Amino acid sequence: MTKSTLKIVNPNAAGIDIGSKEHYVAVPLDKTSEPVRSFGSFTDDLEAMSVWLKDNDVDTVALESTGVYWIPVHEYLEAKGFEVLLVNARHVKNLKGRKTDVADCQWLQQLHSHGLLEGAFRPKDEYCVLRGYVRQRKMLVEDQSRSKQHMQKALVQMNIQLNNVVSSITSKTGLAIIRDIVAGQRNPLKLSKHRDRRCRFSLEELMKSLKGNYRQEHLFALKQALEAYDFLQEKIDECDVQIEEYLSNLASSKSNDDTDIDSEAGREAQEQETQKEELATEEKLSKIFGVDLTKIEGISLNTTLVVLGEAGADFSKFKSSKQFAAWLRLCPGNKISGGKILNSRTLPSSNRLRTALKMSACTIQRSKTALGAFFRKIRARAGTAKAIVATAHKLAKYIYAMVTKGEEYVLKTLQEYESQYKDKVRKSLEKKAEGLGLKLVQA
Repeated sequence: MTKSTLKIVNPNAAGIDIGSKEHYVAVPLDKTSEPVRSFGSFTDDLEAMSVWLKDNDVDTVALESTGVYWIPVHEYLEAKGFEVLLVNARHVKNLKGRKTDVADCQWLQQLHSHGLLEGAFRPKDEYCVLRGYVRQRKMLVEDQSRSKQHMQKALVQMNIQLNNVVSSITSKTGLAIIRDIVAGQRNPLKLSKHRDRRCRFSLEELMKSLKGNYRQEHLFALKQALEAYDFLQEKIDECDVQIEEYLSNLASSKSNDDTDIDSEAGREAQEQETQKEELATEEKLSKIFGVDLTKIEGISLNTTLVVLGEAGADFSKFKSSKQFAAWLRLCPGNKISGGKILNSRTLPSSNRLRTALKMSACTIQRSKTALGAFFRKIRARAGTAKAIVATAHKLAKYIYAMVTKGEEYVLKTLQEYESQYKDKVRKSLEKKAEGLGLKLVQA
């Protein structure tokens, strides 16, 4: 490598090219006669890597986010006391024709030594643990939704039109009917007795939907899909228990609300139990954040868990709400050439918190609140897609303000929002009229 005239910011920096079987590590040229070494991916090799780095007085390391292979290296070196920067591979591309493992680690080391790399945001380790649980739960929920689709497919193939007469085939009524079908029941009258009293379709319509062609291969597919659905539900429940326990440790207070439920068995008792669990979780999250984020329209308990897992409860690394929104890729992009804005679209991102906030934004488009009115105003002007991003951006700003300032969210009504919007439009018209030498007069 040629000597650079740039100022050395990190003289004890190293660069690591991550691989599935081998990791290539580069240290400054003046530290040793062998500035590049390769290490295996086993734990003993990581121990040897940390010893070699310490022998060469390295205190900060830069590595690329390659798949999931970087995670054990990052966690191991961080536990050994190194400052570890996780960098985006797109930001450190080398010149074409120089793509080798040795060249990559040397290029990372050189960029890091000159202070040209910015590490990706990673919350504290205690929140990374929670993030693992929350991501695992999300994966199980996605797998369970596929099992639900398989059940739906088997029912349609048998011409059992259950989805047309119940809110969901995995509702209380739907699952009870499916379990009876798998158990061997074929009589529509007996199957329709599982109908919930709140069902808007009549008993006769439900019976008509349950007449079909019960072929053996479709019943077999339905049985396996149901078993997979139940199995995944058990795993989701286990995740919920683990998350609850970990939240209790984070909040340093365990829920003592073990009051017995009403003696009446049934749906009401289950709903009361669910409400108790949600309240207990909400209290723990409020203690961790210092504020109740669920007060914001569209922000559910699951979304709050995603916020805690992905960003943690300490937003001090973000200097402002704008920087927080930029990390989430919820702000306009900058593509300017020749003094002209070529493109201002938001950049693509797989940030899970960004996705959760966009989903929350979708739920409030019909809300009769200020946020709902804001969504509808942007949608009328720029379309639904941009309205979702703009509303998610506003949600991110609210979350940042609440967490950093410790202030509770104040709900703004639709009337207040419309009044403020009219004042804003009036002031804008008055300013334009003044520029034209005119005066705006109220009718």
